[in-house]
Amino acid sequence: MKYLSLIAAIFTGDFFLKNHMEETLEQGKTQKILKGRILLRKYHNEGACLNLGEKQTRAVAVISLILTAALSAVFLFTLTKRGFGALKTGLALLLGGAWSNTYDRLKRKYVVDYFSFNVKWAPLRQIIFNISDFCILAGALIVALKGDAPAK
Repeated sequence: MKYLSLIAAIFTGDFFLKNHMEETLEQGKTQKILKGRILLRKYHNEGACLNLGEKQTRAVAVISLILTAALSAVFLFTLTKRGFGALKTGLALLLGGAWSNTYDRLKRKYVVDYFSFNVKWAPLRQIIFNISDFCILAGALIVALKGDAPAK
């Protein structure tokens, strides 16, 4: 149950953050928070990661839906197994983020990204993220590094 709650919390939290940013942030404007370390900037990402496939939004949405559904099936299968806490946690993080971004692609036709890091290295500073992106990254790392061993 805790894994399903984690998925729901990520999806719901990012859903409300995305809606809030859509309503309050003006496209092209930047707002600094956390002593200037985080930049709030609204961006409509019509592609996948780093806008890959931005000209094929329908294909990106279909691929996103297929991969998210397949990952959901794997997750549901793991729920029937004892142990594998790291794998279940990683998959829950991945799915919370994946369902949030997939929902955006299907409903809005773009993913709402809304913050970046105010760092000296310009290529990183220019990338705009959302919370789901970090959940996907964290989940993928957990699955890759710890997801193959059952919990003891």
